Amino acid sequence: MNDLFLRACRRQRVERTPVWMMRQAGRYLPEYRAIRAKADFMTMVKTPELAAEVTIQPVDIIGVDAAIIFSDILVVPDAMGMPLEMVESRGPVFRAPIRSRSDVDALNVADPERALRYVMEAIGVTKRSLAGRVPLIGFAGSPWTLATYMIEGSGSKEFKHVARMMLDEPEVLDLLLDKLATGVRLFLEAQIAAGADAVQIFDTWGGFLTPDHYKRFSLDYIFKIVSNLHRDGAPVIIFSKGANHSLIDIAGVGADVVSVDWTADLAEVRNRIGEKVAIQGNLNPSYLYASPEQIRREVRSILRKFGNGSGHIFNLGHGIFPDVPVEHARALIRAVKEESPAFHG
Repeated sequence: MNDLFLRACRRQRVERTPVWMMRQAGRYLPEYRAIRAKADFMTMVKTPELAAEVTIQPVDIIGVDAAIIFSDILVVPDAMGMPLEMVESRGPVFRAPIRSRSDVDALNVADPERALRYVMEAIGVTKRSLAGRVPLIGFAGSPWTLATYMIEGSGSKEFKHVARMMLDEPEVLDLLLDKLATGVRLFLEAQIAAGADAVQIFDTWGGFLTPDHYKRFSLDYIFKIVSNLHRDGAPVIIFSKGANHSLIDIAGVGADVVSVDWTADLAEVRNRIGEKVAIQGNLNPSYLYASPEQIRREVRSILRKFGNGSGHIFNLGHGIFPDVPVEHARALIRAVKEESPAFHG
């Protein structure tokens, strides 16, 4: 088994830096697009065999050191009683968004073994197909990030409805976040029990908040999840995009890995939190449009920033874009594999 990723999560000795990419199972791969042409997104997510197939594609095609189960963070609110639609021109849509306490009261904390059974089945199929070649990562959205979609009804730039609730009715938002924290914890535990070797919490919209509000409405609920999570030794990764102002606090919630976006200086991040947690990141995903030679140069720069020793997982600072050339993705993986052994002498 290639366990570089798991060893790096635990800051154990590795021969080279492990590498994978957020959104690595996606539209930049022709093999993914061939399956997507025959099935809509949610059908793929809810069909374990299809989810497993696209999960494994990046392992076979570009050689990543970990797979991440093909799913979506919004399956949790879908399971709680808010039907999720994926609209081609808009992305995720909830037709009846949360706007009041009665809306929150109507939500149920879902039993993941029933309402999200398809995810656990996809993990099982994937694990059997991987046969130990690389570890498998499960994931969920943070309560704050899930709440933004549930309250806005879709993606947003202004976040006007969730901002109004946060400031005018914080007690209602707390009720929602508390339900979500329980639901996310149960979902992550179910994924670990099904075979996920590690789990990641995606706090995509944490950076929308001021530092004080971030700690109050996002990080406190992530802490509630991590501190109560029955993980059976599975490493936990937190990715809170745009929240570099709170790295020390994020590193203190009990996760094993903190993933950072491309706006952070990795040398500074390691200096601040590298004794507490492993660090994941942080190539700007836009740089994958550059030539393979320049991609390699940027890879070397990030490896030098982190420096010698264990505790680094190479990744993008956010998800790979759908029109990145496959060869450029391969060039990234190849560069990390070829350049990083020099930092692990």
